Amino acid sequence: LVIAQTSFFSYEKQNVGAGFNSENNNMPAGDTHNNVNASYSTNPQASGAHPPEPRYLGVTSPISLTQPTDRDVELTRKGKETLISFDLFESQEELQHRLRILGTLNNLAKEWIRQVAIQRGMAESAALLVGGRLCTFGSYRLGVHTKGADIDTLLVAPRHVQREDFSDSFCEMLRHRPETKNLHSIEGAYVPVIKLEFDGIELDILFARLALATIPEELDLRDDVLLKNLDPRCVRSLNGCRVTDEILHLVPNRENFRLSLRAIKMWAKRQGIYSNVLGFFGGVTWAMLVARVCQLYPNALPSSLVQKFFLVYVRWDWPKPVILKSPPENKYGLQLSFWDPRTNIADRWHLMPVITPCFPQQNSTYNVTKSNETVLLEAFNEALVLTEELIQGRVEWRQLFEPINFFAKYKHFIVLKASATTKEHYLEWHGLIESKVRLLIQSLERKPEIQLAHVNPTAFPSLDPVTDPFVSQWFIGLSFEKLESLNVDLTFDIQNFTNGIYKQAKYIGTYKDGMDLGAVYVKRKQLGSYLPADILKGINLTSTSSSSSLSSIPRNSTESSNESNSMSSSSSSEQHILPSAPPSAETPISVSAILMKPAVVQQPHEAPTPPAVSTPIFKREHLDSVSSELPVDTLTVQCVATSSGSSSSVTPTYSEVTASAVETIENEKQISPIPATSATGESTIAAGMKRPLSPALDIWKRSRNADGSLCDPPCPSKVFGPPPVELSDITSPAAAMRQVQKNPIKLNLKK
Repeated sequence: LVIAQTSFFSYEKQNVGAGFNSENNNMPAGDTHNNVNASYSTNPQASGAHPPEPRYLGVTSPISLTQPTDRDVELTRKGKETLISFDLFESQEELQHRLRILGTLNNLAKEWIRQVAIQRGMAESAALLVGGRLCTFGSYRLGVHTKGADIDTLLVAPRHVQREDFSDSFCEMLRHRPETKNLHSIEGAYVPVIKLEFDGIELDILFARLALATIPEELDLRDDVLLKNLDPRCVRSLNGCRVTDEILHLVPNRENFRLSLRAIKMWAKRQGIYSNVLGFFGGVTWAMLVARVCQLYPNALPSSLVQKFFLVYVRWDWPKPVILKSPPENKYGLQLSFWDPRTNIADRWHLMPVITPCFPQQNSTYNVTKSNETVLLEAFNEALVLTEELIQGRVEWRQLFEPINFFAKYKHFIVLKASATTKEHYLEWHGLIESKVRLLIQSLERKPEIQLAHVNPTAFPSLDPVTDPFVSQWFIGLSFEKLESLNVDLTFDIQNFTNGIYKQAKYIGTYKDGMDLGAVYVKRKQLGSYLPADILKGINLTSTSSSSSLSSIPRNSTESSNESNSMSSSSSSEQHILPSAPPSAETPISVSAILMKPAVVQQPHEAPTPPAVSTPIFKREHLDSVSSELPVDTLTVQCVATSSGSSSSVTPTYSEVTASAVETIENEKQISPIPATSATGESTIAAGMKRPLSPALDIWKRSRNADGSLCDPPCPSKVFGPPPVELSDITSPAAAMRQVQKNPIKLNLKK
């Protein structure tokens, strides 16, 4: 009896320590989920103990533990058949091909590490033991990659290998392989990477140098101690593998998770909301969102998980963060920045935070803009209605995956066109511009007239790929506020964006001769000049219009005289005719936007060239009619307005401020407002006064307490900065003008 009892306790201890790690349960080691009988005494009545509660994954208990029904099983089977019909799954031969490629690259990496060790003076026998490995992450590691998708990999090397060796000698080793094509190294990226095509499969290879003499094969990259003494680039490179492995350890059933994630990713791509770089959700974000739903419904099948996915995130109280487990502690005192809105002010402004589950935890959706949040929530609501009808048997799975008609959704578009002369230059230029498009979206969102700015994640080629093979076009759909009349000037926003792209490319050494970037405003009916007919199939491009042409504004004043004739004789696609609306129709909108690239690329230290306005509304000579003895409290700031025709009638762009006696400067562009006059011709500045201080100063003061401390929550210093110059001690408009010229950045004219 003693022997039997001792053996039983030993067996129980082993089971509790090992946990459930079988293929059926897919639970991480050490997890006792659904194993309640293995952790308490065999005689609970004698000890007075009660069986403990089952331990579930996630920061909260599940919403429902309901077991799946026969209807759920049938819907899951049909859903998988639908995904297979879209040719998403690879055959066994294709999977084996990927494994062979990864094995070849893993051997190449180990051989390269051995050669570097010998060059550093290490004995050949010791160099054979230093190790090294090639790890996978992303969709391939999660098991949800599609046919023809690339593979994200990480090369883990010991401490004697430097990052310069990775970008030099390892790159050359890959370049001399006959299977290698289209190899280029991006060293200046936020996460340095080597991109290549190896034996028909595209790969991204990151590099991480650990502070270890050898790299064992069984090394667990989720251990936080590995982050000690690493540079930030290596930490960022390791995060991909660490997050992917942690996600797989935090889902109750991997097979259900994978099939659900495949369906959600397929739906997101068809809806045009799958792109992290453009401000939507990327692959790791969708994976974490699905993993959280799996934690809340651990027993549900994919058919139910897809419907619960949309239900949960439609009702989610954004911007409350989505987290998979309690934030990990900084056990080793690592000096790494991590997402924490309690201490990081900028983190409080994230709109839809989804936090990675490993240290240092980061927000994977910091790129999301206000327009993208609106688009995402709208797509969630529409999908929720469809999935509820799907559960009731009213619709089929294929209807959920129908692509959105982006070009039929909007009537106004901004087209960004990037081109280069060679394929290598084109890839660098394309990547730089794509990473900055979200900045233009944020700039457009600040326009009070623009309700929504939605960028299509797909970059379209030119209509003639033979003549222009290295061209990318991004389309931004615009939705405007419904007002009685609307005159939107996008010149400054688009010019500022294009100037910033050229200056950054010049600064980091990416710019090459032949790299061009243009921006043009078009209407829906003009899309035929930019897109092939198969993409515009089913879209009504015809509409009645009047001959109200928009002015094309050159990028700088030096081009104005040279390009005036060419602009007036441009093609119909660049002469933007706006439809004439009947009294009950949509508000007529007039949009002015730049069309051309700068003739000369400015140096990084130069200030951006001010835009040339088609017809200046405010004239300097109007200041002569303003008395210099005006009281100080009548000084106010009028924002600039532009017109493509006569200046007889002008609608203020931002507010109903009717007068100003201050000549201001906005980014080195002089603006001389017109003073308001009454019916008798007399000045009515005092009557038109709205605010005695500048808008920036007013906002800055409202964001602080009486003692000068920041309000709770405080406003980010990068938005408001130091207090602007106060105008209360200026005795004349001329003095006010000189004061503003000395401090041009301190005066904020945005609404």
